[in-house]
Amino acid sequence: MTARFVVTGTDTGIGKTVFAAALTGALNARYWKPVQSGLEDETDSEAVARLSGLPAEHILPEAYRLSAPLSPHLSARLDGVEIDPARLEPPACTDPLVIEGAGGLLVPVTKNTVFADVFARWRLPVILCARTSLGTINHTLLSIEALRSRDIPLCGVAFIGAENADTQATIAAVGQVKVLGRLPLLESLTGETLRRAFRENFDIASLMEANA
Repeated sequence: MTARFVVTGTDTGIGKTVFAAALTGALNARYWKPVQSGLEDETDSEAVARLSGLPAEHILPEAYRLSAPLSPHLSARLDGVEIDPARLEPPACTDPLVIEGAGGLLVPVTKNTVFADVFARWRLPVILCARTSLGTINHTLLSIEALRSRDIPLCGVAFIGAENADTQATIAAVGQVKVLGRLPLLESLTGETLRRAFRENFDIASLMEANA
C-alpha cells in the first residue's frame, strides 16, 4: 500500500510545515494542504515546494485558499466562503502522500467541525508534531487524547526544537506513544540543511513501519 501520512501539530507556528517539507522530500511524495488560511506571505504549499526540492507537480492544489491568517472557520467567513467538509477528501495518487492540517487538532474548519473530525473520517495515520519547549507536555498529551478519543491512528510524535530529554521521555511514557525523532531548529533553513537534519534524526524505514 502506498504510504499516506497526515501531519498535524499541538499548536500553530511550531514548525510542522518544515517537518512536512522534510518528510515529503524524503518520501518523494505528493503534498496536500486541504485548507490554506493566509495568502499574503509564503503559503505552506509554497514553503514545502521551496524546501522539499521536489518538482512543482508534487504540490497538489488546496481545496480552499482563504485570505486571512486565521482559523479556517473565521477566515472563510470573512471571505464569504462556506467550507464544505465533505469536499476535504485525500487526493487519489499512486505516489506517497503527505497531508498537512492547519494549526492543531481542534482548530475549527467550520463552526461545527474541527480538523480532528475530518482526520477521523479519513482514518489515515497521523504524525503529531510537538515543540520541545515549556508547555509541550500538556499540549501534546491533550492532542494524543483527542486523537485516541476519535480512534485516529497515531504513528507517533515528531519533536521540533532543542533537545529536552526529560520532556520527550515523559510524553513517551505518559502518552504511551512512539517518539519518531526530533528535528532541531536550524540556524540556516534551506532545502539542503533540512534534508541533512531529517536524515540524521529520523529513520524512514521506521516511519514506513508505523504507517503500515
